[in-house]
Amino acid sequence: MSKLSQFSRSLAIVKKDMLIFYLKGPVVIMGLLFPFFLFGAFLIGRDLSHAYLFVALIAMTAFFTSTAVGPTIIPWEARSKTFERLISSPISITTVLFGDMQASFYFGIIITSFISLTAIFLGIGVNLLIFIPVVVLALLTFSAMTILMSSYPPTDVPADVMMLSSLVKFTLLFISGIFVPLEKLPWYARAVSAISPLTYMVDALRYSVSMHGYFPLWLDLIAMLFFSLIFFFSGVVIHKRVLEKRFT
Repeated sequence: MSKLSQFSRSLAIVKKDMLIFYLKGPVVIMGLLFPFFLFGAFLIGRDLSHAYLFVALIAMTAFFTSTAVGPTIIPWEARSKTFERLISSPISITTVLFGDMQASFYFGIIITSFISLTAIFLGIGVNLLIFIPVVVLALLTFSAMTILMSSYPPTDVPADVMMLSSLVKFTLLFISGIFVPLEKLPWYARAVSAISPLTYMVDALRYSVSMHGYFPLWLDLIAMLFFSLIFFFSGVVIHKRVLEKRFT
């Protein structure tokens, strides 16, 4: 089967995911409401520049929106038995997962674009030549991460996957330089932050608003690209290995 045919079939997966999962309760709560209230808690009582707040807002929005959809899809479909029908059709598991990743990506694009355009309209100065590729690459990275997060445990209980994914997301959130800049962290905390893809998005976004980043911009971009490839392909491998366990 040609690559073009597989891609066109992945778009059918995207359409199905959009219609079914975008308005699911956990997706709305974790992808829309939670970053809004988290940013409000971060903002209150702090005297921060508009540029710093913009970076924090976009990073939180992109991270939570693009990771809200993916972890819920496979368990829900395994429970409703639609996942069995998908993998028994003439479509590869890789294509199914690529479609799920795109659904996460488009959800992140829609919400993040709306927030970004609103902030720019209100007067935030942004270098779009840096901002756009950084956000797109970051959303791809986080969307690919959802493929890995939904791969294990091989369960048909969405709450099990959501609990594990929430633990991962909150851990990454607090070590990624959003709340405390990397340069103010002790060396061991900076070493830990290097394992988080969110760290590199936050660092790269600072360049787009004329702030200094901790890492070179090229390193931020390469790191996010590396994470996206590792997350997706390792997620595909694990999904294939645990496929039978989902139906037992």
